[in-house]
Amino acid sequence: MCGIIGYIGKRQIIPVLLEGLRRLEYRGYDSAGIVFLEKNKIKVIKTKGRIFNLEEKIFKKPPLEAKAPGLGHTRWATHGEPSDENAHPHMDCKEELSLVHNGIIENYYELKQKLLKKGHRFCSATDTEVIVHLVEDYLNEGLNIKEAFFRTLKDLKGSFAIALIYKKHPEFILVARNQSPVVLGVGEEENFVASDIPALLPFTKKVVFLNDGEVAILYKDKIEVYDSKKNKIEKEPVLISWDLASAEKGGYAHFMLKEICEQPEAIKHTLLGRINLDNKEIDFSKEGLVKEFLEDVQKVFIVACGTSYHAGLVAKYLIERHLEIPVEVDLASEFRYRNPLINSKTLFIGVSQSGETADTLASLRLAKEKGAKILSICNVLGSTIARESGVVLYTQAGPEISVASTKAFTTQVLVFILLAFYLKKMLYGKDEDKEKVDALIKISNQLDNFIEKIRPKIKEISEKWHNISNCLYLGRNILFPIALEGALKLKEIAYIHAEGYAAGEMKHGPIALIEENVPSIILAAKETGIVYEKTLSNAEEVKSRRGPIISIISENSEEFKKISYDYIEVPLTFYEFLPIFYVVPLQLLAYEIAALRGCDIDKPRNLAKSVTVE
Repeated sequence: MCGIIGYIGKRQIIPVLLEGLRRLEYRGYDSAGIVFLEKNKIKVIKTKGRIFNLEEKIFKKPPLEAKAPGLGHTRWATHGEPSDENAHPHMDCKEELSLVHNGIIENYYELKQKLLKKGHRFCSATDTEVIVHLVEDYLNEGLNIKEAFFRTLKDLKGSFAIALIYKKHPEFILVARNQSPVVLGVGEEENFVASDIPALLPFTKKVVFLNDGEVAILYKDKIEVYDSKKNKIEKEPVLISWDLASAEKGGYAHFMLKEICEQPEAIKHTLLGRINLDNKEIDFSKEGLVKEFLEDVQKVFIVACGTSYHAGLVAKYLIERHLEIPVEVDLASEFRYRNPLINSKTLFIGVSQSGETADTLASLRLAKEKGAKILSICNVLGSTIARESGVVLYTQAGPEISVASTKAFTTQVLVFILLAFYLKKMLYGKDEDKEKVDALIKISNQLDNFIEKIRPKIKEISEKWHNISNCLYLGRNILFPIALEGALKLKEIAYIHAEGYAAGEMKHGPIALIEENVPSIILAAKETGIVYEKTLSNAEEVKSRRGPIISIISENSEEFKKISYDYIEVPLTFYEFLPIFYVVPLQLLAYEIAALRGCDIDKPRNLAKSVTVE
């Protein structure tokens, strides 16, 4: 989950590396470092802490002759605590090689013991340092640098994105990828390497994606790509449509708030080209989702992690409501270890914002091995999960920088709504209600107005409750996953213990937690029919035990208003659209509470944006 940036060309190297690192800090911020050439020597500057700590160290004694090639790294610790010594880049014994790495080397201990016996000196507790010493060891045996790099890669087990520079060959950067994202940036007489697209946007929009097992050699005027057998392969650059402004805060205090407010626009983009405005029909055929692909599907597995898992839980209600197909939703970290019963009549749907989530990717590969049809929903063009899927449906949410996911969730849910309607038509010939499709087309503007309307009330509620230590989130039916998502957001960014429950489960244990200083946030929608009445009964159970209630409810829900300490009214909509409207107040509530508590909202402690390790 670390961030990597590398550059070769004529620009001043330090500004390029620092700019790239600033745009990657969401991937990790335990420590940071850069490496470059100075007076024909490799110079490493690194420190524990964030990018500004690194900048202070650099500018305290500025290097006067820093030259490309250079590499930068921002770390999310896996092996070895955050410290100056464990920060990347790492060097070999002779200080001729330096590299940065994202991922985990699973056999590092075994390799390290062999290298120690050969006299190699290690300066850190990381698994990464093993890599640079392995390259050095093969150089000592007489191999040239490229051969030594390939031989080293064969010895490694695990996931890695690696970029390496060599003092004796300053004309290139060596790059490798296995189960960890790598993007190459293509410029004029300059080239770049990064772990994610935002780092490249200030410099170029032309990118090349590496696949697992591939190696790239970056010169200033060309890029060579090889497969694992050293065969040269051709790759055409892809033009990225994101602009630089879309990856910046745009006047908002935090990326998270910006991304919450961007949800109407993200929904608009996600709908674009998928609804025929003339006949009000949904169409995914241009994206490869045709009837033949879904032939004989008898069961659906939806597999994801974190917020994407909650979107999958919403999808279960949608798909089983509209189709005659059973759906299982699994946490990816559990799915791959439980011998799931999969065959050629199974549709596997992997959901991931980044398209690089390690557990989801491993689950996808397992399902593929067992013969399942693979469909993925993700946000990043050319990501690994997208490339390894039979069909990929992009959410078109644009870059999501805040670690706590918001617009990715709503657009994932939106894609599942479209998918349920589309499959109903394609598999059973049943048209979805045109009134619903009309409402879907208008949902962006409706959500925009809703966000603007509720923000002052959410601030008011947050001021009353930001000092709490515990909170319960309760919902039923399609709003149960939204309760889980709301609780997750409060935990992630405000560091408040919060639990999401199906409201009907309260009497089976959690009701013991009810007391005057533990608020219950209860979600209830009239559109859920009898479930609304059941949720009201559950709310009464909380109220009778003096538990304060904050309710997120349908307009004119007078019964709830009478028993609620505070409430937010949600405009009436169709059942399928409830998750989109009900999650937004919970996102804003978590944000405002975290802001009042002085939390680092975009970079919550111990978390990183793209979880590319197990």
